[in-house]
Parts: sequence; C-alpha cells; structure tokens
Amino acid sequence: MKTIGFVDDYLDEWHANRYPAWIEEASGGRLKVAYAYGRRDADRGLSNAAWCEKNGIALLASIEEVADKSDGLVVLAPDHPELHEALALPCLRSGKPTYVDKTFAPDRRTAEALFEAARAHGTPVYSASALRFAAEYAEADKTDIEVLCSVGPGDYGNYAVHQLEPIVALMGRDATRLMYIGTPDAPALLIRFADGRQAAVHQLGRDCPFGIAVRRSSGGTTVLKPESDYFRAFVRQLVAFFETGAPGVEPADTIAIVTLLEYGRIAARTPYEWVELPASG
Repeated sequence: MKTIGFVDDYLDEWHANRYPAWIEEASGGRLKVAYAYGRRDADRGLSNAAWCEKNGIALLASIEEVADKSDGLVVLAPDHPELHEALALPCLRSGKPTYVDKTFAPDRRTAEALFEAARAHGTPVYSASALRFAAEYAEADKTDIEVLCSVGPGDYGNYAVHQLEPIVALMGRDATRLMYIGTPDAPALLIRFADGRQAAVHQLGRDCPFGIAVRRSSGGTTVLKPESDYFRAFVRQLVAFFETGAPGVEPADTIAIVTLLEYGRIAARTPYEWVELPASG
C-alpha cells in the first residue's frame, strides 16, 4: 500500500473531507491518505488535530515531514492559490508525485517557478480542475471548434478555472488576447486565438450550472453539459498519477490557464479593451 500526504491551509474543508475516501475507493485500497499537515486550524469546524483523529490520519508538524514519510503528496488550499508556493515548494523538492489542487498559482510567474522547482528535483507534478475530466468534455470532438461559449457560476477568483480549463483542453493554449466584457455581478471574458477562433466565458451566478455551447466550422452546433460524475473521474486519474508518475495535464496547459486567469483580472480594469497575452510556452 502506498501512502498519500495532505498539505493544506486548514484540514477541515470540502476537498480534504472527501478525497481520502475517494482515493482509497478508486485505488481499491492500494492508496491511503496517512499523513497531513495544516498551516492553521479552521476558523469554524474541527481543529487539525481533531480532524486527523476523526479520519485516522497522522498529523505531522511540518510539510517536510509529510513529504518525507509519504509516497505521494496532495497540496490543497484550493481557495487560496496565493499560499501554494509556500505549501508546495517543500513537496516539489521531494521527488515524489505531487498534485496541487486548483487553482495552481495566482499568476504566471509563480506557476512557472513551481514547475521549474519540480523539474530541478525530478518531481512529477500537475494541477487540474475536476471539470476537465467530465466525460462530456473529455470525449468531445476538438478538431473543428470555431466559437465556444462557456457558462457557469461565480465568483471569478475560485470558479473561473472550471471554465477556462475545459476551454484550453478543447481549443488549445494559443490564445493571443482577451477582453473583459462582464459586469460587477457577472464577470465575463472574450478570448481570441491566433487563428481567429474565439471563446467566451460568462459567470452568471450561484445557480447557473456549468455548460458549453460549441459552434463548429462545419456549421453545426453542440451543447456540452457536464452531467457525468467528473469528481470521481478526476480521482481515478489522480490515482493513476500516483501509481505511474505520469501527470494528467501538461505544465504548458496549466501555465496557459493561470495566464488567462491573471490577465482576465488585468483586463477587468479596462473593460471592452483588448489585452495582449504573453506567448504560450
């Protein structure tokens, strides 16, 4: 049995509460979350010590200790990508497969620095939105997408990755410019690709389900609604990563997604004006 270590801001949160059972189930018991570190206790809910006692997981005193004892690592704090550099670097120096929960990094510079640290230490690493693995998206024909429109809930900081990740997976990472076309209550982006294709992202509020409409160069239109169990599909891929060391997403994809997120925030300062994007790697 391989052991997995969790590194988090605080441990009593949605992802950490669900991943241990899902990982053990998807691996048929071959993987088990055995160690954890929390930077602080939750403001509301269980302390890190109480959470570990409840879940039968050993609470360790440092990230380095978790990295040393574990066969694979999961860096959580999904709502706080600004913490990922500090939380992930000790893991990325370990040489052990490391998954960093979405959103990978707050900006392109940090994303590139984290991947460079992983490369320097021979550490397999990746990050992803679970939506990327929805069967409706993963099995879609990518060859002739001309225009794409994505809808989903907000807010921009924590949820836009769930729309931008499928766009990069379906359309590629050669976006050249973007424009903010939203309102304070409904963020929206228009993204232009090098060959003239375009994608729109609309965050229409808490009650809006995720979905994508695709216009194809052939003239046909397809509507993709992620109704499959994409979280379980993601966990199956995560288990495969820990067992093989093969990342589920290319670093260049993740850097492209983080770049779109960062430049979307920049574009929001000057709505309806194009903002040029740095060249994709």
